[in-house]
Amino acid sequence: MSNSVPWSGPRLVDALRVYLVTDQPSLLGRSLTDVVKQAVQGGVTCVQLREKSANTRDFVALACALSALLKPFDVPLVINDRIDVALACGAQGVHLGQSDMPVDTARAVLPPEVFIGWSVETPADVQRAASLPVAYLGVSPVFATPTKTDTAPPWGLDGLRQVRTMTDLPLVAIGGIHLHNARDVLDAGAHGLAVVSALCSADDPRAAAQSFWALFK
Repeated sequence: MSNSVPWSGPRLVDALRVYLVTDQPSLLGRSLTDVVKQAVQGGVTCVQLREKSANTRDFVALACALSALLKPFDVPLVINDRIDVALACGAQGVHLGQSDMPVDTARAVLPPEVFIGWSVETPADVQRAASLPVAYLGVSPVFATPTKTDTAPPWGLDGLRQVRTMTDLPLVAIGGIHLHNARDVLDAGAHGLAVVSALCSADDPRAAAQSFWALFK
């Protein structure tokens, strides 16, 4: 289903650095595949397909198209929430939120090489993660964001620092991340930056991705 070499350890941490989360309304009328391709050419290291309103047929078609696009770049595709779509397109990862399928259930269904990310919204979530088969944590949201309104209160930089002290798992920060605060987010303990509108709505997604990637050099 996935790459023969597992996405784990240092390889996974590297893949989480510049993490594009898709959002169709943020594309300014452009094709998702075109924006994703430009962003990957600029340095995006992971792509999460998030489609909350698409029907299953359209979701699978888009996931398969992105899977084919990303394969030559050796960039993992992560599917938000939908285990069936991940299985159908051969995704390398799945990302689950607090209201999605339980992590243990997803792990039992997915092939062992498919990694699972999990969103944490409270310190109690972070503590629970220690007993779950997750590869990384999405700290959500770090800042308030208009692209996802059904979230808990923002962690802020102090909250992110707190999470860093509570777990050894890789942390991907999401929520209101842009170039002007990204350095502070990394300094607070994030391994990766999950970016939505700062890439999806960028005039030049490739150049925007290059700017994010430069933070890791």
